[in-house]
Amino acid sequence: MYTIQANPSGTRSMEISKKNLQTIEKYGLFRHLIDSTGIVDEEVLEKLKWNVRSLIASETENSKDLLDLCIDVIYHNNMKAFGLQQLIKLYISWFKKEEEEDDES
Repeated sequence: MYTIQANPSGTRSMEISKKNLQTIEKYGLFRHLIDSTGIVDEEVLEKLKWNVRSLIASETENSKDLLDLCIDVIYHNNMKAFGLQQLIKLYISWFKKEEEEDDES
């Protein structure tokens, strides 16, 4: 379990599970999410929400992992643009660590 800061003052946080990170990777949710400015704002969060809704609507199989990600992270009360930026940073560091472990195997 990982913890990310959800606001700049640090008074709110969110718990992120390894399964949440694996779901983000499985569906490539962060690919092409941020435009060339690199700024994560509320519009980027809305774009992510629309992308996930679209995936859930088009899934013919069980999309429990996406639904769990929505409940636990994306639609969490504390999730704002700052929290998404922290989630993206966590995801990048987690993904690099996973790649290193795979290379060692």
